Amino acid sequence: MKSLATATLPQTMDRVAFSRLVLEHHRPLLAYARVLAGPSQRAEEIVQDTFVAAWQAVGKFDITRDFGAWLRGIARNKWKDQCRMHRREIPLDEETLGRLEEAMHRWSGPEGEPELLSRLADCRRKLPDLLAQAVREYYFRADDGDTAAEALGIPPATLRKRLERARQALRQCLENHRS
Repeated sequence: MKSLATATLPQTMDRVAFSRLVLEHHRPLLAYARVLAGPSQRAEEIVQDTFVAAWQAVGKFDITRDFGAWLRGIARNKWKDQCRMHRREIPLDEETLGRLEEAMHRWSGPEGEPELLSRLADCRRKLPDLLAQAVREYYFRADDGDTAAEALGIPPATLRKRLERARQALRQCLENHRS
């Protein structure tokens, strides 16, 4: 299923139209990059580099294709480039990348990403304070678990347990929303 952006992609791309697409695809692309690179500044750099590369190559984009999938392909290549530059990192295998792409594609369906992210935000607001703080610090502020734990003044093991409980609560909330 094509995203709304694909259906309304103009034959010629100007800055305003591209800016609208950036706004529409920024959150899901950042989520994708965070899966690839972890909750770090690198994920944001991958997204920025992806949008720059997309703007430079937008004339080559086939408007019959899914714009979000095209962006994710660019992001995946940017991430692989970073993995090659930083050899200590272990990239995800192609099978895992394929499953991730399938999940992202499902999100961009008619009841996909905007609805799912909206439901996830609702569920996040329902988390108990301690779990919500752990999620906020780890996923939105810190580069790693140790930094997040230090900011919260708790041991890293406590942070990991809170995040596990938060993910479980979010999963349950999303499943309840779906039915």
